Amino acid sequence: MGKFGTGIDPLGKFSLTPTPTKTALVGNYLDFTDTGANSNNFAQQYLPELYEAEVERYGNRTLSGFLRMVGAEMPMTSDQVVWSEQNRLHIGYKNDAVTPNSTVSIVAATGVVTLGTALENSVRVGNTVVVSSADGLRTLKAYVSVADAGAQTFTLLPYTQQLFSSNAAGDVTFGDEAVNLFVYGSEFAKGKPGMQGSLEASFQQYSNKPIIIKDTYEISGSDAAQIGWVEVAAEDGTSGYLWYLKSEGETRLRFQDYLEMAMVEGELAGNGSTVAAALNTTVTSAGTEGLFAAVKARGNVYQNYASGDVTPGAGNRSALQDFDFILQNLDKQGAIEENMLFLNRSTSLDFDDMLAAQNAYGAGGTSYGVFENSEEMALNLGFDGFRRGSYDFYKTDWKYLNDASTRGLVKDIDGVLVPAGTSTVYDQMLGTNIRRPFLHVRYRASEADDRRMKSWLTGSVGGAATSDLDAMTVNFLSERCLVTQAANNFVLFTATV
Repeated sequence: MGKFGTGIDPLGKFSLTPTPTKTALVGNYLDFTDTGANSNNFAQQYLPELYEAEVERYGNRTLSGFLRMVGAEMPMTSDQVVWSEQNRLHIGYKNDAVTPNSTVSIVAATGVVTLGTALENSVRVGNTVVVSSADGLRTLKAYVSVADAGAQTFTLLPYTQQLFSSNAAGDVTFGDEAVNLFVYGSEFAKGKPGMQGSLEASFQQYSNKPIIIKDTYEISGSDAAQIGWVEVAAEDGTSGYLWYLKSEGETRLRFQDYLEMAMVEGELAGNGSTVAAALNTTVTSAGTEGLFAAVKARGNVYQNYASGDVTPGAGNRSALQDFDFILQNLDKQGAIEENMLFLNRSTSLDFDDMLAAQNAYGAGGTSYGVFENSEEMALNLGFDGFRRGSYDFYKTDWKYLNDASTRGLVKDIDGVLVPAGTSTVYDQMLGTNIRRPFLHVRYRASEADDRRMKSWLTGSVGGAATSDLDAMTVNFLSERCLVTQAANNFVLFTATV
């Protein structure tokens, strides 16, 4: 079978010109004076056959629903939401030459390990450790003979006879190099004092702030009383021949999509950003951390390399081996058993191909019956879920990543893996411990004002009588932020850069 892709316009035959407009243009109404041969109006003796209802050529155009599937919405009363996350239980150090002051190195002649200034020295005299080379292939067990909590060094004595330098026996040795290590226990002689110094539990604190999202729709009194010849058709069930109902309904639907899109795409303003000045506020008060930003900063990013790259771990996602690298990383994190995959179309098909390839032993390369397929029925090559190792994955297409007017325009995000876990926290409004999804929305609300999703009318049209303005203004407002807890369990699939 030949390759697909040479006979279709990659952008498709659709318009990306914004349909909502601020003014009445020639394309917004029928011209009753144009009598040309190509005119499309009523200025001719024969009445054309009219289809009153609009054709819904883009199907359901709304994009929201992702956060409703994976999270929840809860009120808050402050300008900031702060939460803490547990650190790891055991003591381990990994050399990180990229992160400033996070290196771990050893001097072979003395066995002295030096930690970068960004690392906390929690090793105590009497601890026993496993030391490994940076690639993890050479290991050695050692005893901590000298340790100073106020310094960034401690001294190791190997349990085997050789020192941390080469010897004639050719045993496992270390030179002056970067190492990784972890504490696995302790050992003390008879009659000697116990462990000196205690370890205090620590946690990592994170925060986010809500942003105010607004939109407005306005219609004059005269236009509100105008009957159109095109029947209104909208996703929210709006019907009739008053065109302003459609425009107002679409404004509302668009705003509801923005509520979710802003939580997914939100960015905090950086020190060099001019957004704060435009908003007349401080840098720390501009922007909010969305899902993509949180996962990039605190989670796992799995990059999809060029097609044909079969290097293990390169991330072409066309082989099960590549996906196993993701599982190995999840093992190092929270190891949450159930996870959800929200993918664009191409990545979803990559996963389908990967799974189908594991059982291609039937006639013509297809296994009948295993996937509830038969020779007499249409072949189903799609997969809604699968289990690999100790993990369950539920896969679905994310419309937001496919739509040509949103993320379908760009190619840098292919999908996201979201853990189906919860955390137990104390809710000050409910006065009790509750379980919250790792991903949830907080909105501003109190007894005086609920800002989850506000809408109100102003003017003198449509039942409102707040001013002498001969118009109806529909106002929309929300104040909210996204809380991405345990981002180390999330995986963001990105394209080649």
